[in-house]
Amino acid sequence: MTSTTTTSSASVVGARVPRIEDARLVTGAGTFVDDVTRSGLMHACFVRSPLPRARIGDIDISEALELDGVLAVYTAAGLNPGAHEISYDLDMAGMPPVPRPPLAEEEVRFVGDPVALVIAADRYIAEDAAELIVIDYEPLDAVVDYTTAPESPNLVHAGFAANSAGEMGGRPAADLEPLFESAAHVVRQSIFQQAYLPVPMETRGVVAEWSASTAEMTIWISTQSPHEVRAFCARLLGIDEHQVRVIARDTGGGFGLKQLPLREETCVLLASRALGVPVKWIEDRQENLMASGLARHEKADAAMAFDADGRIVAASVDHVQNVGAYPIPSPITGGVVVGILFPGPYRITDAAFSAKFVYSNTVGRVAYRGPWQFESVTREVLLDTAARRIGIDPVELRRRNMLRRDELPWANPNGMTYDNISPLETLEQAVEMLDYDAFRAEQRVERDRGRYLGVGTCTYVEPTTGASPFLSTEGATIRIEPSGKVNVYVAGGSAGNSLETTVVQLTAAALGARLSDVRTIQGDTAITPFGGGTGGSRSGSMTAGAVEQTAAVLRERMAAIAASRLNAAPEDIEFADSRASVRGTDNGLTLAELADIAYFQADSLPDGVQPGLEANGRHKTGQMAIWANATHVCTCEVDVETGAVRILRYIVSEDVGPMINPNVVEGQIYGGTAQGIGGALYEHLAYDEDGNPVATTFLDYLLPTATEVPVIEVGHVQTPSPGPGSFKGVGEGGAIGSAPAVINAVADALTPFGVEISELPLSPARIVGLVEQARGAGKEAV
Repeated sequence: MTSTTTTSSASVVGARVPRIEDARLVTGAGTFVDDVTRSGLMHACFVRSPLPRARIGDIDISEALELDGVLAVYTAAGLNPGAHEISYDLDMAGMPPVPRPPLAEEEVRFVGDPVALVIAADRYIAEDAAELIVIDYEPLDAVVDYTTAPESPNLVHAGFAANSAGEMGGRPAADLEPLFESAAHVVRQSIFQQAYLPVPMETRGVVAEWSASTAEMTIWISTQSPHEVRAFCARLLGIDEHQVRVIARDTGGGFGLKQLPLREETCVLLASRALGVPVKWIEDRQENLMASGLARHEKADAAMAFDADGRIVAASVDHVQNVGAYPIPSPITGGVVVGILFPGPYRITDAAFSAKFVYSNTVGRVAYRGPWQFESVTREVLLDTAARRIGIDPVELRRRNMLRRDELPWANPNGMTYDNISPLETLEQAVEMLDYDAFRAEQRVERDRGRYLGVGTCTYVEPTTGASPFLSTEGATIRIEPSGKVNVYVAGGSAGNSLETTVVQLTAAALGARLSDVRTIQGDTAITPFGGGTGGSRSGSMTAGAVEQTAAVLRERMAAIAASRLNAAPEDIEFADSRASVRGTDNGLTLAELADIAYFQADSLPDGVQPGLEANGRHKTGQMAIWANATHVCTCEVDVETGAVRILRYIVSEDVGPMINPNVVEGQIYGGTAQGIGGALYEHLAYDEDGNPVATTFLDYLLPTATEVPVIEVGHVQTPSPGPGSFKGVGEGGAIGSAPAVINAVADALTPFGVEISELPLSPARIVGLVEQARGAGKEAV
């Protein structure tokens, strides 16, 4: 819905403006990849491995080629040599190489590995042809368990000894032994998090159209980063970037999965160029669950030492991550952040970490909303365990250790400097919203009645708007048309984070224009300035900076024009309601009148003022990170006989600085929180001991629905950041804080049984098993 608000620019940012894109989306008028049709369009279908590891023998494609409507069938030998270079802008120099063949070569390395590609007149024919392809496999012993993969005699990839994809570390844990040995309390815990995945509403999809006459590739794709896709395609095909156009219209969720083009998209690009026809591939849900990519599959041995008063003396974490067979991008890039951020928002002066990344014969690891979320899971679960063992309330233990504003900036022991955060304030706001003491009183009463209630919290600090080379700048183009209407161009893309609405608000505020006079164009590399796309909770701050830089140029030009016509000084010109006026008077010009002068009366412009009202600008972040933080509080009831968990209340107190649009901020929190609840209780991309995926439909891969997700109550604490507009990122926070809060709430409910949680998800079967195990050990509820 387009707002027609005519409020001044001062009140545009921060207003609960209805999302511009909603009218299009809820009426079914959105444009997704599967809506794209081209003349002569062909369709792709992959033949995938049924085995987790096997040597590829003969491949008989003869019957498939004879099927009417089949244009081509590719195997690795015919397709892969067309790849000039396979790399990503997010690849970091010095990282170990990562194998990335478009189609499987010599061996298949997970169930779902693409071995052959059929191109046909429609998807039905392509699928029929795929079933006619006969592939001889020689089964090999698979490496399924990443925790034992380093000791396995079998290698997922030859040349990667001990199945190692790399490792990094900080201060050695041995350095902290004296602190642990002298501590009043030492708490150690091993925590295993299951594999689960982003599961966007819209699966992956791409249409690639190669024009031989112009040597140009046009790509319609469901992506979070159109310009990264363009650069990837140019490298892949060995052509220049200006020969590639990428168009990203509506994207039905990305969550990290669509940040980079994966192997299937690579195959489609290669096939389109080889055949000279447009090719479409739309991932079906089984492919999505089996072969798109896993996330979160990791474990840690964590430890904290405390003094007699419950203050943290030292902390260490040894982290191991499953990266599957083909991780994209390099797993080390994001995985090492788990160790770096493990100290969290706590007053920890001594810490150690190690991080190991291990190949296995499972689907490759991909990014997922808050890729380093496991640091919060590990730390916050360990803190609750420590509170129970030491005999301190978990909230009180956090109060004793949490950073205060007057202690900032604070350099965490792993080299990250926190500033402009308010973790203690969010904790206090959240527990006050709950009425924590009243809940504890109710909990005691209900336990006496045989009803088990629990409360859990998680306080985290998150780096947003990072200064990596690829993501440290963002551009904008603003053009005031001759009619006085405003178009703003940013890399963006409609991926559910409402950049359409927030960019319009930012532009309207920066130019003093009415919201109804501003539109935004995003997701088309032919007309939008280069940008890093959505990811890393960067979009709000980065687009705010780009719009600010660009609008400043236009405001100066418009002020000079208005001052000349209105016989005033430029510094006396103010902008509001799509009008420039002399401060304190009604004497003014509309944007349309200013545009008419700028475009059609160039000879009358003041000296030094160029014609037209169009400007480009680029923002560069000056910080390694802009920090956001929040506290999540969950209360639940656990039925110890059935293992069912019912969430009673869910509260989030967040600090993302000033909000461009509270509706958008809270929507991001809701979505991320629902995903974290799913990860804590339901979702599991499970494999059997032979390496076969056993959750490839929504009958087996469980997602939380509106029934399972409670009303989420949100409180706001605003600590300004050093970034543009003092904004911070919010996109990933909900997914980071929710899983630990839910886990701790369940553990708290089961406290009378002496249960300690070490493995996820907390399915009914797991909870019943934990309770029965405790009862068998004589730990009856008291």
